[in-house]
Amino acid sequence: MNNSKSGKLRKTLTVTLAATMALGLLSGCNGSKAASEKEEKVLRIGMMYGSSDDSWFRQQYTDIFEYTNPNIKIELVTAIDNNQYRYSDGSEPYEQPDQLESMKKIMTGSNPVDVVVTDTGTLKQLIEENLVKPLDPMIQEDKFDTSDFVPAVIDGLKDLGGGTLYGLAPSFSSSALYYNKQLFTDAGVEPPTDKSTWDDIFNKARLVAKGEGKDRVFGFSFNRYRGQDPFWDMQYTYMSGLQLKTFDDKAETMTVNSPQWIKVWETISKLAKDKIMPDNSSYDPNEPWTPLSDDLFLSGKVAMTIDGSHYINELADANNNAAKIKNFKPVDWDVVTMPVHPEKPDVGGNINLSNTFSINNNAPNAEAAWQFIKFVNGEEFAKLKSRSNTYEMVSRKSYIQPKQGLSYNIQAFYSLKPFPPTNAKTDKLMMEKPGLYSVTTVGRIYFQQVMENKKTPEEALKEWAEKGNKMLQEIKLNPKTQFQEDGTPFVPEEATKG
Repeated sequence: MNNSKSGKLRKTLTVTLAATMALGLLSGCNGSKAASEKEEKVLRIGMMYGSSDDSWFRQQYTDIFEYTNPNIKIELVTAIDNNQYRYSDGSEPYEQPDQLESMKKIMTGSNPVDVVVTDTGTLKQLIEENLVKPLDPMIQEDKFDTSDFVPAVIDGLKDLGGGTLYGLAPSFSSSALYYNKQLFTDAGVEPPTDKSTWDDIFNKARLVAKGEGKDRVFGFSFNRYRGQDPFWDMQYTYMSGLQLKTFDDKAETMTVNSPQWIKVWETISKLAKDKIMPDNSSYDPNEPWTPLSDDLFLSGKVAMTIDGSHYINELADANNNAAKIKNFKPVDWDVVTMPVHPEKPDVGGNINLSNTFSINNNAPNAEAAWQFIKFVNGEEFAKLKSRSNTYEMVSRKSYIQPKQGLSYNIQAFYSLKPFPPTNAKTDKLMMEKPGLYSVTTVGRIYFQQVMENKKTPEEALKEWAEKGNKMLQEIKLNPKTQFQEDGTPFVPEEATKG
């Protein structure tokens, strides 16, 4: 089919689908509502980040709504314009805009937005400052069914508001543990199961790892790519469930010199040094490149890895094209839930709600705002979006189906509860004091010393604590202080002249 015909077909299907959805919506309207809906309204939707190109968001959420609600015109408003970063010459250290204050500006004033689209961390702050409306009264009045939402999604949203819903999310992204069935069969080891502990997974990884040098097959990796960095994988994946802090809530004292931190560093560094999991040294730049060489799981170099639901498309595509890929054997795979820590056996879903939809407390068009939120979180919208092979999954579990006709444990992506969002005060602190990111980053230097057997985890963490405390003191004296890679304060060019 040529591009012209394909474009016409897509347009026809879109119009037909939109018309069908419109009929379904209109059939449920009573006379009084139909009359009021003829009035022209402008619905302003506020987003945290955006640019002059708003086509993606409109295609995803608003085009069909406007088609089915011709009396409502949608305007998109961004709190932080991404285009501003194009004009920086890099002479000054990057300073993160205050997300909460930026969002509050478009929610107040003479022309506030009606709908607020943001992530769970920011939504929690908006709830705490009483800036968004509770949705429960509208849900009850319209008998809007939320029972079909994935529990991990709806419960996670309720937790943000202490049991009250202040936002809904039509989709979510999530990760799970992929495993190679054949490698487990060859090793005579039982494959992993849902809600396995991290220690269980690491023990199985030791049993299935084999080979030497270029032929090494690793038992586990935090991600599927070559050239991994265990420090960051450990920070953002393994430690998320433990909720260990680098420094205290006031950002005045380091907290890494503790038995829990020592145990974590001992566990992860030993797995890397024993070649149970890959690290930077496992990357060989001279190795011939193939379409799959950077993917450790597809190339059969790792038995278990963590990735999102979108990875299923890549696995299916590679297996479907196996005959065209030199020296490639299709991977027989499945998934189980993310590993969990024994202290929280039901938490660890790595679920991300990147777009939550809420109503501004100052919304001039609160009724239209609820109409839009109800639409993008409704059953018809979920049915439509479930047909797309995107990186996200729809939040209504009735429409979550295995991709490309495959059979696998799809519930692994939404069986666990998500990690609670970070403390709102900590997020605000990180915005106000950008140098705090470097306090964490500098820890990589000390972890690398452990990897190179130059220091024990206890020695390295003690030195990190000492270095970090000095950096925290610098930040206390000047909140805008930023640092170089080694933890020394960054000095702007102007200060070095003269």
